Amino acid sequence: MKKTILLLLSGLALLNGSMYLQQPAMTFFPYATLDQTPAEWGLAYEDVYLDTADGVRLHGWYIPHPGSRQTLLFFHGNAGNISHRGASVEIFHRLGLNVFILDYRGYGISQGRPDENGLYEDARAAWRYLIEERRFDRKEIILFGRSLGGAVAAELAAEVQPGGVILESTFSSAREVAKVIFPVLSRLIVLRYDFNTAAHIRKVNSPVLVLHSPGDEIIPLPLGERVFQAANAPKSFVKMRGGHNNGFLVSQPDYEQALDAFVKK
Repeated sequence: MKKTILLLLSGLALLNGSMYLQQPAMTFFPYATLDQTPAEWGLAYEDVYLDTADGVRLHGWYIPHPGSRQTLLFFHGNAGNISHRGASVEIFHRLGLNVFILDYRGYGISQGRPDENGLYEDARAAWRYLIEERRFDRKEIILFGRSLGGAVAAELAAEVQPGGVILESTFSSAREVAKVIFPVLSRLIVLRYDFNTAAHIRKVNSPVLVLHSPGDEIIPLPLGERVFQAANAPKSFVKMRGGHNNGFLVSQPDYEQALDAFVKK
């Protein structure tokens, strides 16, 4: 019996060690090459380089909208880089917003390697840039986070209380996602990342808009609903159509109309 227990414990330890090392590769899918720039989307832009508090050099694009004081700080998902977000940036530009979109550490031409605390530091650096260098008031800034970017946006929002928060196709926590993907395994392994969107959004007093599709094949709708339930009023929930990566396009024009109504409030 003792041998059996020791074997089980040893196997569990080995499993946890292996999974712990593999979790970064299972969570982050950065792409180094910038395939396009906003110029190819017909938009004027500025390259922005900034440094985080822990000394990582990041790259992003500031895309102005003439005469606008409202700015969207865009946090993308866990794959690709900022050059793959043209369709979304165009939507926010049509809504009359300046857009600042940043590549996390390890994505695009930003330096470093991605990890949870690092992404939070990247978000803080982007916020400081808009507040200190662009001289925007915090109430003039709307945070937008899609998928993993929703967790990043919620964490920053809890600290800075921006003008508004938009969370699209995001999840309540990394643990909840793990339960969906690995129902049994998730109970046996130590998770390297928390990404507790629900816990962070509870601390936010800014207006919140949550969008999610019942057809999301990666992040099930109930995880997005838990984020909405955790948020404080004023808040609103919009059901999209389509899948995880194309829902914002499939859901047009309702999607853009919902964003427009939120921004105008």
